[in-house]
Amino acid sequence: MRRKLRSPLPQRDGLDPVRVHLPTDGRWATVRDFLVERLPKLSPALVDEMLAAGRFVTRDGPVAADEAFRPGGFVWFHRDVAPETPVPFELEVLHRDEEILVVDKPHFLATTPRGGHITETALIRLRRQLDLPDLSPAHRLDRATAGLVLFVVDPALRGAYQTLFHDRRVDKTYEAIAPHDPGLTFPRTIRSRIVKHRGVLAAFEEAGEPNAETRVELLESRGALARYRLHPRTGRTHQLRVHLNSLGLPIVGDDLYPEVRPKPPDDFTAPLKLLARSLEFPDPRTGRPRHFHSRRTLPWP
Repeated sequence: MRRKLRSPLPQRDGLDPVRVHLPTDGRWATVRDFLVERLPKLSPALVDEMLAAGRFVTRDGPVAADEAFRPGGFVWFHRDVAPETPVPFELEVLHRDEEILVVDKPHFLATTPRGGHITETALIRLRRQLDLPDLSPAHRLDRATAGLVLFVVDPALRGAYQTLFHDRRVDKTYEAIAPHDPGLTFPRTIRSRIVKHRGVLAAFEEAGEPNAETRVELLESRGALARYRLHPRTGRTHQLRVHLNSLGLPIVGDDLYPEVRPKPPDDFTAPLKLLARSLEFPDPRTGRPRHFHSRRTLPWP
């Protein structure tokens, strides 16, 4: 297994520095020229200011303003994080040992830094609160979804736990509240091809070889709504939301399916009624089964 390249910069408030690769087909005269083109969110003036302050570094030290471009190298820096609206819900630690950490994530809290959610994420919160700088996620759970997330405490075991998810050796179950259609029979298995394009909020189904499979069970119904157990056998982006929507049963609180209706980042009302209920997998070291269950509930609307 390839060892992770260690950064010459330490973490800052639980956040890892950004790593930028210098392409091998470089056509830039200086590292500065490359950074200006590669990082369009940073103005040329800000790049110059950061270079003067020694904020861009390589393994050899700070990058000089006129340093020649070196194909194949790496540059690290700390991003300036914009203020974020605090997510007013707490993470609950369900299990912690020297190897792993299992938490019950609330709705509206992203798992890892991405886009406009950097500090208000489960990973950064846990690193700070538990003083675990090497903590890393074994998988991800959507910001809109609540429930179980597995993190790896021991860096040496990160690959082993991530491989469990990659090889589909983790049995995951979810619960959802969605419309009830008496004309549909359950349990049923949905198989389809789901595609998600980068920069586009919603995924969609298209013709072709199925790459997503979900078993859906009806647990109970109350009038126009029902509670479902979902067992995904694959892990495509938004798979459960797409599959229920394809049945004409969009999950209550879904702001992407059947139509995109994004909420402001400070709107914490009407959460998506989707919960990652359980995780079961063989321990990658001992082979013994491990079982974890969420303590959260999905109240009826």
